[in-house]
Amino acid sequence: MLAQELIRKKRDGGTLTGEEIAFFVKGLSDGSVSEGQVSALAMAVFFKGLSLDERVALTLAMRDSGSVLDWSDLGKPVVDKHSTGGVGDNVSLMLAPALAACGVAVPMISGRGLGHTGGTLDKFDSIPGYKTQPDNALFRDVVKDVGCAIIGQTSDLAPADKRFYAIRDVTGTVESLDLITASILSKKLAAGLQALVLDVKWGTGAFMGTFEEAKGLAESLVTVANGAGCPTTALLTDMNEPLASAAGNAVEVKNAVDFLTGKEIDNRLFDVTVALGGEVLATCGLAASADEGNALMRSAFESGRAAEVFAKMVAGLGGPSDFMEKPAHYLPRSVVERAVYPKEPGTVTAVDTRAVGVAVIELGGGRRRAEDVIDPSVGFTHLAGVGHFVDSDSPLAIVHAADEGAAMRAGEALLAAYEVGEARDVPDRPVIAGRIAP
Repeated sequence: MLAQELIRKKRDGGTLTGEEIAFFVKGLSDGSVSEGQVSALAMAVFFKGLSLDERVALTLAMRDSGSVLDWSDLGKPVVDKHSTGGVGDNVSLMLAPALAACGVAVPMISGRGLGHTGGTLDKFDSIPGYKTQPDNALFRDVVKDVGCAIIGQTSDLAPADKRFYAIRDVTGTVESLDLITASILSKKLAAGLQALVLDVKWGTGAFMGTFEEAKGLAESLVTVANGAGCPTTALLTDMNEPLASAAGNAVEVKNAVDFLTGKEIDNRLFDVTVALGGEVLATCGLAASADEGNALMRSAFESGRAAEVFAKMVAGLGGPSDFMEKPAHYLPRSVVERAVYPKEPGTVTAVDTRAVGVAVIELGGGRRRAEDVIDPSVGFTHLAGVGHFVDSDSPLAIVHAADEGAAMRAGEALLAAYEVGEARDVPDRPVIAGRIAP
C-alpha cells in the first residue's frame, strides 16, 4: 500500500478499509508514514469524515499499536471513567475509590491539564511521594490489592495516538469529531476495560460550548466504544460553573478529602460522581439498574469505605500512610490567601467558567507551555455557585496565590468572570442534562 493513495482516497470522499487504516496506523508507530502524510490524512478526515466502521477500525488499530492490559486474573469487572475536561472537576478522586469499594477494579489512566481545564495527575502531584508514573508491577499490585490506582499514561499504551495527536495539534485538525473519538477511546480501551462511563461536558468551561455539540461527541464515543466491544454509556453534564467549590491542584485534593470524609460536600459534585458510578456499575452488571448503582455509590461514601480505599491507594503509590488524617500537614499551602468580594451584593446569575480556569493558570496552577512547572498550592476555594447570594460578608471566592500582586490580578479576573444580579435571573439548569446509551 502507498500512504499517498490512502490520502487521495479519503480526500475524494472514499471509505478506507480496516486493512488500509491498520497500514496507516502502523506507519504512525514505526515512522514509515511521514509527518506531511499524517497531516494530509488528518485534514482529509477533518473535511470528509469517517464512517462508523472506519472510526471503530481506527480506534482499535491505535489501541493495538502498543500494549493492551490484561486484568483477567483479578476475577472482577474492570471499569473506568473518562471526562472531556472542566474546571473544578475532581470527580476521579472520589469516583475511583467508591467504585473499588463497590467491588470493581479501576485502573484509571489519567492526564495532565489541557488548556484551561485541570489535570488529575497534576492534582495527585501535590501529594508528597505519590507516584503518578509507577512501573507496571506497582500499578498492577495496587489495583489488585486496593481495587483502584490513578496514574498517567505509560509510553507503551496507544503510542500511535501520541504521534497522531501531536501532529493534529499543530495542523488545525484537533476539532475533528472522528479523530477526537478515536484518540480518547484508543487509550481507554488499551487499559483492558470491560465497561466505561463517559462524562461529556458542555458550557462555558467545557471544550464543547453547546449541549448539541456535547451530545454529538457523546453519541460518537458511545457508538464507537460499543462497536469496539466495550459496553459504554455517557452522561451530559453542565460546566457553566465550576463543578467543585475549589479550582486548582492541592485545593481540589483537599476538597476531595473533605468530600470523602463527609466534612464538606459540594452538592453538584456529589450528584455527578454518584450518577457516573451508578451508570458504570449497571453497565458492568454489578447493579440491576443505574438507580441501584447510585444507591451502592452513596453507601460507599456514607459508610466511609470509599475514604478507606482512597487512603490505601495513596499509601500504595508512595504517598503518606496518614494522608487522610492530616491532609493540611502534607498539602502545599499558598503564601497569600485573600477573599474576593463582589462590587455589589446580589445573586450569582452566570459564570464564565473558562475564565476561572484561565485565572488558575495565570496564578501558576496550570501550564502556558508543556515544560512549565506548576505551583500546586495556588487556585480558588469557596467558589460561589450560580444561585448563591454574595455580598461584603459572602465572597465570590478565596484566592490562593504566591504573592500579593498575583492575588490582586486573580481577584480582578474572577470579578470579570462572574455576573451578579437578581435571583429571578438565575437559570434553571440541571447538572446532569442527558444520558446517551447504545
